[in-house]
Amino acid sequence: MSFEIPDDCQFLDSHEWARREDRTVRIGISDFAQDELGDVVFVELPAEGDTVTAGEDFGVVESIKAVSDLYAPVSGTVVAANDDLVDAPELVNEDPYGDGWMLEVELDDESELEELLSPEEYDDQIA
Repeated sequence: MSFEIPDDCQFLDSHEWARREDRTVRIGISDFAQDELGDVVFVELPAEGDTVTAGEDFGVVESIKAVSDLYAPVSGTVVAANDDLVDAPELVNEDPYGDGWMLEVELDDESELEELLSPEEYDDQIA
């Protein structure tokens, strides 16, 4: 099976993605991760103004199969959380890189992006 891996995202080996958008970084879980989880039924995210730390958990995604921690690919302050996921957690399954995004973070340290996997490296990891 082939999974979508956008060229404009970088990845953690725990399957979270980060997409640089001007001064912020948008974060979600990969197509591979949502497929492994199965139907997502609940997402718990931090609030605006909270801080997240690269490599540490920032929330939880719950599916019919499992409950999994979500890990921050970068450190920073949450400037937006995707409130649509409260009522429609299935967006994570339907559009993991679009409407199923989870957080937007104002980046503390740009060099953290360099430590993430490229799309090619991530593709190799899940192959």
